Amino acid sequence: MDLIKKHAEKLKFAIVGGANTALDFLILFVLVGFGMNAIGANYISTGIAFIFSFFVNKSFTFNNKSKKVLKQFALFIAVTIFGLWVIQPIIIAGFIATTTSFAWEASAVLFVAKIIATLASLVWNYLWYSKVVFKKA
Repeated sequence: MDLIKKHAEKLKFAIVGGANTALDFLILFVLVGFGMNAIGANYISTGIAFIFSFFVNKSFTFNNKSKKVLKQFALFIAVTIFGLWVIQPIIIAGFIATTTSFAWEASAVLFVAKIIATLASLVWNYLWYSKVVFKKA
């Protein structure tokens, strides 16, 4: 029980991250299913998920009561956009480029690439959210 209390914030972040990731994946694959380019669809899916993420992380994960919401939101956007719109596309494009010779199904390659990219951005986000965006006073 002490272990859970000690890591409660990380566990909450994981729960919120799971919900965000499910939302992100759902939107991504629906858009790709309708014929949208994977990178463009990724920008849209992550954009929607990060707006949801801000409010849930502020109130639930980090229990942050700061009234400086606009400043926090600006920092959150900067951190999140870099993680999701710079790190993720680089990983997705790199993974797709390095697996073209394996003759894998395109959707399987995208799925694996997205998982790897998501894990990288989750680590990036937690570090910056906890140390900068929602830091304790």
